[in-house]
Amino acid sequence: MKKITLILFLFSFVTFAQEKKDYSKNVATLDSTIATLYSVISGDKGVKRDWALFKHLFKKDAKLIATGKNPKGETVVRYMSTEDYINTSGNWLVENGFYEVEINRETQVFGNIAHVFTTYKAFKSKDDKEPFMRGINSVQLFNDGKRWWIINIYWTQESDENPIPEVYLSKN
Repeated sequence: MKKITLILFLFSFVTFAQEKKDYSKNVATLDSTIATLYSVISGDKGVKRDWALFKHLFKKDAKLIATGKNPKGETVVRYMSTEDYINTSGNWLVENGFYEVEINRETQVFGNIAHVFTTYKAFKSKDDKEPFMRGINSVQLFNDGKRWWIINIYWTQESDENPIPEVYLSKN
C-alpha cells in the first residue's frame, strides 16, 4: 500500500512540475506585461488561447471592465473577473479569429503603481489590411517588488459618436 501511495505521489508531483510553466519573463516589466496581454488574446481562427498565461497576468480579484452602448443606446459598464472574460469571450476569439494590436501608449508610473492608456486596433486575421475595430484600454498595474500585476483593465471601442482623439493615435 505504501508503494502505491508513493508512486501516485511521485506521478502527481512529476505531472504538476511538467505542467507548471515559468511565466516570470512575461510580467517582469511593464512592456512585457502589456505585450503579453495583447498576445495572449490574439490568434488565428481555431487557435486556442493560453488562458493559464492570461490569468497569470492578473492579481486576484482584478476586474476587466467593458464600456459601451447597450441595445437601448444607453452607455453601460460590464464588470468581469478573468473567469467571466474567458467564459464570455474565449469561444468568440477562437471561432472568429482576433488580433489586437497596440498602436499607441501613454504610461504614468508612481512608485509601485502604473497606469497605461493603450490604443489598439483589432483584426480578425493577421493578414487583414483594415481593422474591424479600434479602441482604448486603460490598464492599472501594481508592482509587488517581484513582478507587475494587472489590477484592472477598463476599455471602450471607438464609434462614430466617440472617435479616438489624435493624441491617442499612432505617432508613426
